[in-house]
Amino acid sequence: MRGRRGVYLRFGLAAMCIYIVLLLILYFSEAADGSATIHTLGDAFWYSLVTLTTVGYGDMTPVTPYGQLVGVVFLILAAGIMMTLIGAAVSFVTSEIVPLFMLGFQRKRNWYYFADCGAEADVLAADIIREDPEAVIIYGERKNESGEIPNYPCLYLNTSLSQIVSRKNNVGTKCKVFVMEENGIGVNRRINRVHMLPVDVYARTTNGRDKLSGNVTFFHSHDCCARQYWLSRPLCAKENTIVIIGFGNYGWSILERAILTNVISTSQHVAYHIFGNAEEFLALHDRLHEVFSLNQESDVQDSLIFHKKFWGKQREVLERADRIIICEDDEQEGWNIFWNLSRYYKIRGRIDLRSSRMAPGVSYFGTNEEIYTLRQIIRADLNHAAVVINDLFCKSVSYPTLGWDELDDFHKQSKIVAADHLLMKIRILLENEKITELSGPVAEMAYHKYCETKSSETAREEYRRLEHMRWLRFYIYHNWSWGPVRNDEERQHPMLCEYERLTPEQKKERDASWELLGLIFAELGEDSAG
Repeated sequence: MRGRRGVYLRFGLAAMCIYIVLLLILYFSEAADGSATIHTLGDAFWYSLVTLTTVGYGDMTPVTPYGQLVGVVFLILAAGIMMTLIGAAVSFVTSEIVPLFMLGFQRKRNWYYFADCGAEADVLAADIIREDPEAVIIYGERKNESGEIPNYPCLYLNTSLSQIVSRKNNVGTKCKVFVMEENGIGVNRRINRVHMLPVDVYARTTNGRDKLSGNVTFFHSHDCCARQYWLSRPLCAKENTIVIIGFGNYGWSILERAILTNVISTSQHVAYHIFGNAEEFLALHDRLHEVFSLNQESDVQDSLIFHKKFWGKQREVLERADRIIICEDDEQEGWNIFWNLSRYYKIRGRIDLRSSRMAPGVSYFGTNEEIYTLRQIIRADLNHAAVVINDLFCKSVSYPTLGWDELDDFHKQSKIVAADHLLMKIRILLENEKITELSGPVAEMAYHKYCETKSSETAREEYRRLEHMRWLRFYIYHNWSWGPVRNDEERQHPMLCEYERLTPEQKKERDASWELLGLIFAELGEDSAG
């Protein structure tokens, strides 16, 4: 930096010396001629100023050969100076100085910074604009020439994130940073040392959701897709056979969500037929046989049947299925399966196809518009509900429990899954399978229905059994087992047993998740309704 300043200084001194020499030549050559209009050094300076600025009043003109030569030099310099000034003005207007300056006046608004500029980022940014009227969208790079110009206001600032965040100056909410390129958290130079900045970071990954540091949360499209799928297309009581074709990332996530949240009745016996390579899945979750019937349909509990053979050979299963979910990671392969099923099989149930393409007459899911939303990625309502659930649980039991910030990631996920199931509880209480949104009025109606029915011992036992069944699935899925005392290191818990073996106090704990409906309504009802 010092070397560059030295070059600029020497260049400026040389230009000044040349200018003074030209002024002296003009003055001495013109002052000796009686017909000249330039008589003094001040006249020479005035002429140079008028000429170099291209004003050209014409009140003074050189008449001597040397004076005219200097005039020509000034004329040539004038064109260069004007081009330089115009270029500097354009550069200033198009540079990031003005946007950065204007950004400082919007500190109180909510800033959303995108480290990259792709289709996923564009969809999420558009959703943010719809959901948050106080949003300021900032891109760390411009769209390429083939990309469409966004139809929402945004800024392009190709400068360091730390410089942008400094403009926020800790006013208002924290800036939210999105890394939409898969596994870009460690390679995108725009977000180097992002964990040291006062921002909340959401980074897309292929390895699942986890914490990198206090302010970085991972998410992946497979989990967002699966959660949105079961939210918008919930399991119905009449469905007993569900087929999942494709067991890559999407199929794995859809089955995982089904295991953890599809609990609607203690007498349900849903058979999930999964086509794809499930060797790794079964190795990681080797205790599933304790809560599911594996590879054999049951009339008393849910079943997981994994098929190694080509899906087309199970014609009987396909044709009696209540629902077929095609979720191949290769989207084109999924479309091929869809057309073959439609053409050669007598399908009586629905077919749901994962596809980013929208087509009339096709029940599709998994488009960018469904997956990349503010609610899906940040999950503010869901996470807040999970915090409330934990706080209320701490108050409802007699033994010591941990606050939200003291919980590890596993136990936080346990509360989040419990919050995920709240909508299912509402559907059960209101006997309405079409409810897909958690709102204040809906939560209030469900809670009143619970209060009306819980006085019945039969109904109360059903509610407790149902919650124990859901809770049991979560812990078994993560390979916990029964133990006389709770031991997190050994993954043991004294309540990991059949409902009948629970003590009266343990059974009573299951009431808390249902009682939470009223408290959740009080905490979140106003925001959800809005």
